[in-house]
Amino acid sequence: MNVQPADRIRKLPRYLFAEIDKKVRAALDKGVDVIKLGIGDPDQPTPGYIIEKMMEEVQKPRNHSYPPDEGLTEFKQAVADYYKTRHGVDLDPQKEVCVLLGSKEGIAHISACFVNPGDVNLVPDPGYPVYSIGTMFAGGEVYRMPLLAENNFLPDLAAIDLAVADKAKLMFLNYPNNPTGADAPLEFFTEAAAFAAKHNVIICHDQAYSEIAYDGYKPISLLEAPGGKDVCIEFGSLSKTFNMTGWRIGYAVGCAEVVEVLTRYKTNIDSGTFRAIQYAGVEAFTNGEMASFSEKMSNMYQERRDVVVAALREMGFTIRVPKATFYVWAPIPEGFASSTEFVSFILEETGVVITPGRGFGEHGEGYFRIALTVDAKRMQEAMDRISQALSSR
Repeated sequence: MNVQPADRIRKLPRYLFAEIDKKVRAALDKGVDVIKLGIGDPDQPTPGYIIEKMMEEVQKPRNHSYPPDEGLTEFKQAVADYYKTRHGVDLDPQKEVCVLLGSKEGIAHISACFVNPGDVNLVPDPGYPVYSIGTMFAGGEVYRMPLLAENNFLPDLAAIDLAVADKAKLMFLNYPNNPTGADAPLEFFTEAAAFAAKHNVIICHDQAYSEIAYDGYKPISLLEAPGGKDVCIEFGSLSKTFNMTGWRIGYAVGCAEVVEVLTRYKTNIDSGTFRAIQYAGVEAFTNGEMASFSEKMSNMYQERRDVVVAALREMGFTIRVPKATFYVWAPIPEGFASSTEFVSFILEETGVVITPGRGFGEHGEGYFRIALTVDAKRMQEAMDRISQALSSR
């Protein structure tokens, strides 16, 4: 059979982490003791109180039918209550909250809701690849906003060509940031909201790492900025906050008109999130253990961060210490032509998996990313292997 994929699939690159996984499997097949610091998948289990709630709900026949098209009221209310308590933001759970099959799904689909062929989206570079992929699927064009070290990995909004700004439909932002680990102050969010209002651009803010933060830092919501809720839809996930990556549940909140369009789109293409998972999500947000669990996870990741930063600095790397996310972003050492060459060398010589910066965009070239997804002892072992490989090169 002569299978010919659609043009949009022909243009689609191999997903970065799927390609990394192939290399990992090949190393494992050779018997290599692989340390995986590539994919941002938490190594800790989902909290027991959430699992217990899931076990309870999955046994109830009422949960085995289709869920409400627009999501359970209880889950949307739990999200709204979380925003009020955590960010001081008032949300109407019926009009300003949308239930997602994980935030990735919503981020991938938001372009289809608003972008016509030839329209422009403003996309951070380096950035989560799905921002660009969703734009491409909708027939839109990507305008890349460089995230540079000298600008604290924030886009320079004033540098965006005015003709492009007036033509743009969506702007993707992500703070705390993947892959750089950068954070954004309220002043930047205020500037972004004003820019969006002036140019009639919808901000799509990916806030997947809002509860993983260090040294007393508390990431803020873009909806906290003056005018933020008027121009922004913010995507959140239970994946990183509660170690629920496999459960596939998230949410989008913000501007009611934008949320309504995304909800309308979703009710036509999927049948919603399993009721029992939504009830487990309610438990995640409302159980009194949430605050202590988040603090425990942040302390754990901070210990790992400190191991990596200290080790890399000892090797001579210049490191910006992240205040949030579970990533460390660092420039590749001299002597390597590209980030891909460097991470391939590290995998082949040490069995340690890290991610090339180029996989996140052209401005990610020259960097690599480490995910803090193994325990501190194992992390130190990975750093020792890298140090030995570089010193022996």
